[in-house]
Amino acid sequence: MIIDIPEGKEPIGYVWGEMVPGIGAAAANFSMAVYEHTTLGLREFEAARLRTAQINGCVFCLDWRTERDGKKVEDGFADAVTAWRTTDAFDDRTRLAAEYAERYALDHHGLDEAFWERMRAHYSQAEIVELSMSIGSWLAFGRLNHVLGIDSVCVLPTH
Repeated sequence: MIIDIPEGKEPIGYVWGEMVPGIGAAAANFSMAVYEHTTLGLREFEAARLRTAQINGCVFCLDWRTERDGKKVEDGFADAVTAWRTTDAFDDRTRLAAEYAERYALDHHGLDEAFWERMRAHYSQAEIVELSMSIGSWLAFGRLNHVLGIDSVCVLPTH
C-alpha cells in the first residue's frame, strides 16, 4: 500500500471514508448503486465486470463473484470472459458485454458505428447507459484501489 493505514483501521473504510469523507461516501454510494439497482442479467453484468477487473488487475475484483438471489455465475466463467471472442459459453448479450468492457477500458475512441449497431440490436438505450455507468464505476474504482495498493484488502463498501 502506498497509503499509511493506522493500526486497526480497515483500509477501504479509512481511505474512502475517513481520508476523503465528502468524495468517498459519494463514490461508495455510486459503487454500490451498480449492484443494487442493476436491471442487467447476471451473466452480462458479470461478463462486463470481470473483463474490467481483468484489465484493471484489481485483485479483489478478480476474486469477487456477484450473487443474486443465491445464484452466482458458474465455475470457469472468468476463463470464458478471458476468451469472450471464441467461447461457446456466451450468448450474444454476454459476449457484447465483455467486448464493450474491453473496448471501453482500452479503446473508447474506437467504438465505431458498427459496434453500436450490434449493441442496439441486443440492448435497449437504457441498458446501454446502465452498462456504461457500471463499467465506468468498475474501471475507475478498481484502478483507484489498485493504484493505491488497497485492492488486495478490498471489501465492497456499505452505506
